[in-house]
Amino acid sequence: MEDAPAPWWLRALDRGRLRSRAEGHAVEDAVTELLSSRPGWVYVPWVDLGEVGYWEYVPSESGVYGPATPTTVQFTDAHRGWIHLVPAHRGPGHAQPIDFTVAELRAQIEDIELIA
Repeated sequence: MEDAPAPWWLRALDRGRLRSRAEGHAVEDAVTELLSSRPGWVYVPWVDLGEVGYWEYVPSESGVYGPATPTTVQFTDAHRGWIHLVPAHRGPGHAQPIDFTVAELRAQIEDIELIA
C-alpha cells in the first residue's frame, strides 16, 4: 500500500518511530540551523504533495562535464537518522541516498562540501 501524502515526521509518528511532532520538527530545525549558516546551501520548499522541502548544495550543480543534480539533503522516515544525503550526480537514473543523522551531517559537512 502506498503512503498517503504527508510529511516524513507524520509517517514516522504514525508508525511509532517518533514520540511527538516536536521531535520531528527538532530534526528539521537542527538541519536548518546548520545548513542556513553555510554558504552555498539553499532550501527548496516545494516537493511532492504533502512533503516538506529539502536542501541543495548549489556549487555541486556544475562541474567539468556540465550541469548535474546537486548534492541534496532530504528528510525521510525510512530510517531513524531521519536524513538522506543524495550525492551530486549526472546522467540517467537517480543516485542512491545515503542514510545520515543530524550528528553525522554536522561532523561531515565540510567533507561533503569538498566532494561536491
